[in-house]
Amino acid sequence: KKLEFDENGNIIIDQQTIDISTLVRIHSECYTGETAWSARCDCGEQFDEAGRLMGKEGRGCIVYLRQEGRGIGLGEKLKAYNLQDLGADTVQANLMLRHPADSRSFGMATAILLDLNLINIKLLTNNPDKIVAVEGKNRLIHVTQRVPMIPLAWQNKEEGVHSKEIDGYLRTKIERMGHLLQKPINI
Repeated sequence: KKLEFDENGNIIIDQQTIDISTLVRIHSECYTGETAWSARCDCGEQFDEAGRLMGKEGRGCIVYLRQEGRGIGLGEKLKAYNLQDLGADTVQANLMLRHPADSRSFGMATAILLDLNLINIKLLTNNPDKIVAVEGKNRLIHVTQRVPMIPLAWQNKEEGVHSKEIDGYLRTKIERMGHLLQKPINI
């Protein structure tokens, strides 16, 4: 598939393309995870894995949002890292800094998907709140399937990020934030 545009620069919509659910990743910026490959999160791994899965499928869309540190910014995120070094988890650290556990917004992602005419999507996420937020209150986007983002380390002991920090981070996502992810018994 390829994008085609009319003489005014508008996307020419192929009805066949619209009817198929498109693989989508709504990804929030994470300098430490994507650039420095921090062992404190799985963001870089999720970003790369989303691209790999889309390449395998032959199509997809990554909507990249500038919402560093679950919306608190890089400076505050680094302060949260200091609190994590003292024993706080990621949720506690944000709350101690007087931020919500997650202050991101996904309205812009919904608008981008609507502009691209990607109405029916298969969303790459473990976050149930993201599914609801991306669909929007008027349910203009339809998440037809949630595609889990299973950490590579949980799929294959040779790959992915392995650290006690990432284990704690993922445990917090599951236990405190309700993410739809279950650690395999053999890990």
